[in-house]
Amino acid sequence: MLISNSHDALTGMRLAGVEGVLAETAEQAEAEIKKCIEDETVGIILITESLASACRQTLDELKLGRSRPLVVTVPGSKDDKCSDDVMHYVHEAIGIKI
Repeated sequence: MLISNSHDALTGMRLAGVEGVLAETAEQAEAEIKKCIEDETVGIILITESLASACRQTLDELKLGRSRPLVVTVPGSKDDKCSDDVMHYVHEAIGIKI
């Protein structure tokens, strides 16, 4: 599951078969994170860097307190320091080539 503030990232991941939602604020992202925690079918949350920064406390608590879902931060198209492809980061972070 991808939680992104970028339409481009969502489109790219959907083309690769990864479901996702658009969250334009930290509150929307935190609500989506809570939905993912409750959904037993979600094993991995991919979240764009800018949203991850905005939700740092929630993500830290999730990473420290639960073994599922795995949280992976990926660059979004709005993230300035991103020059590589999102799929490369997913492969690097979790070892799955999409």
